Amino acid sequence: MTPLPRYGCPMILLIQNDVRVPPGIITDILADRGVPYREARLFEAPELPAPSALSGIILLGGYMGVHELAAHPHLAGLPRFLERAFDARTPQLGICLGGQLLAAALGAEVFPARNGERGPRAVALTDAGLSDPLFAGLPKTFPAFQFHSDSFAVPEGAAHLAASPACPGQAFRLGRAYGLQFHPEVTMGIVAAWCRAVGETGPVAEEFAAVEAEHRRLAGRLLENFLDLAGP
Repeated sequence: MTPLPRYGCPMILLIQNDVRVPPGIITDILADRGVPYREARLFEAPELPAPSALSGIILLGGYMGVHELAAHPHLAGLPRFLERAFDARTPQLGICLGGQLLAAALGAEVFPARNGERGPRAVALTDAGLSDPLFAGLPKTFPAFQFHSDSFAVPEGAAHLAASPACPGQAFRLGRAYGLQFHPEVTMGIVAAWCRAVGETGPVAEEFAAVEAEHRRLAGRLLENFLDLAGP
């Protein structure tokens, strides 16, 4: 296991907003690469370090929404933290709620998605996405796991990197901050747990099982790419 560094050392900060939304394959990739990291479980302790001391930030999702932060006081400090990280040019990767929080911190609207999405859905890279290093090695269209009812607008001045038919805002980059609507981190166990938690009776888990190996390979490449961007 990678030793936990002390704050102040160059490291990846992995922020978990919700006990029900774990980091999945992210910690495996960090450990395999020997990347120093810490997990900040905000529902246990909401304190966060100075973003300028970090080599990168990965912000996970959550069952709550951007407009429900008042009901979840452990998340109250996140918007300002994300703004400070952006100003410090610390690489950031926001996933689902994390991407929505990042978009909102950068001045974009977060709104109920027209249809929402659950299960693996085809996501297509834009021309900007095809040339962005985060998506290096990924095909133009790939299966990405979705589990959301809200979505984000692309922040002003940001590059729009990916879209799906039901949700045009799938990925953006502004400076060194990336927001994703889809979930590269999920495993079969996580997908099954989410389906049970919300009473999902459709074929979501079965659909994911059919593409799990491809999803793991492509999602792993995306996460590796982010770590390369956040590297020393």
